[in-house]
Amino acid sequence: MKQVEKDPRNIRLEDYTYELPDEKIARYPLRERDSSKLLIYRSGNISQDIFRNIGNYLNTGDVLVCNRTKVIRARLIFRKKTGSSIEIFCLEPVYPQGYERNFSSGSPVEWKCLVGNRKKWKEGTLSMSVAVNDTELLLTVKEVTRAGAESILRFSWDSSGYSFSDILDAAGHIPVPPYLKREDEEIDRTRYQTVYSMEEGSVAAPTAGLHFTDNILKGLNSAGIDIRAVTLHVGAGTFRPVKTDTIGEHEMHIEHFRVEKSVLESIRYRRVIAVGTTSLRTLESLYWIGHKISHEGLKDHKGIFMEQWYPYDNNSDAGFEEYVDIILDYMRKKGLDYLEARTAIIIVPGYRIRVAKGLITNYHMPGSTLLLLVAALAGDNWRDIYDYSLKNDFRFLSYGDSSLLLP
Repeated sequence: MKQVEKDPRNIRLEDYTYELPDEKIARYPLRERDSSKLLIYRSGNISQDIFRNIGNYLNTGDVLVCNRTKVIRARLIFRKKTGSSIEIFCLEPVYPQGYERNFSSGSPVEWKCLVGNRKKWKEGTLSMSVAVNDTELLLTVKEVTRAGAESILRFSWDSSGYSFSDILDAAGHIPVPPYLKREDEEIDRTRYQTVYSMEEGSVAAPTAGLHFTDNILKGLNSAGIDIRAVTLHVGAGTFRPVKTDTIGEHEMHIEHFRVEKSVLESIRYRRVIAVGTTSLRTLESLYWIGHKISHEGLKDHKGIFMEQWYPYDNNSDAGFEEYVDIILDYMRKKGLDYLEARTAIIIVPGYRIRVAKGLITNYHMPGSTLLLLVAALAGDNWRDIYDYSLKNDFRFLSYGDSSLLLP
């Protein structure tokens, strides 16, 4: 039984695009995080303010759910003796499995990677000298296997006294989005991170959170607005353009997330505002995980996966609180303090948002899955929101301005 009359797989991307002039793209962050513009969309009405005043549009008792993932310095550039350079983009750990274990490892690690200028690296190892705390190390990399555009690479270094995280911090580059059309700079080390980032693992920032400051967070807490954090590690797939005519032909990227039991308990009966599309994706995935536990059961809590079209191939009118209770009961039986899962869920027009009552988000690329998510929340009014923002000199994309959508 389908949830919608029209199959969302037939959505044409040409119906969800707009003209984005190059000068509207923010190449750098503003001097102050909270000085960006804030569009407010409430029940079809549009207005604007400054982000530091966002508390004026929230209610006492609301819960903001943010993503505390931290961007890693995922780009490594190896230079050959011939003068050519090979760029390696670390996507996700393979061995040891899990970000924390991999980053803390003092022995060789393996990662799934993209390799740029691959034709210049035909065989053998690449190496570079890395200075970590005034100690010179030799970092080497060797290809283990290759599958299509991706490779499994093994990284080694000549001192077990330093971790792979130390190596990335010293040798890596912040993977700023390609549409900025510039290399990473010193300012990106701090400004391409949220002030609450904690868990290393993302190759792109959850940009909706870049506008928050410690003062704003303290003010919201004082006003009775709760701040809760989930962790979803943003993958490189977030930059991947949709190249198909219909969204049904597009394969959605998979991302890992983790949610603590205390977060589930705190959001069960309250109005939830998602800070960013990654938080929204996590919350909606939780709803359908509750549905899956209820209807199918889960034998292995380490292999929870939410398929791309699962919400559209199943029907549910249950409230979120019901499924939260089911998840919490499942966690109690398994002795879990947190739930880990992978999600490929795609949120497009026709999808009914189950958990979040609002969304804080930046502006997204034309024809992207993130724009489709906004359209799922705001309906056809997404065009009015974007038209207004273009006419009123809002800054777009990762370092751009913000919006608060309360449909």
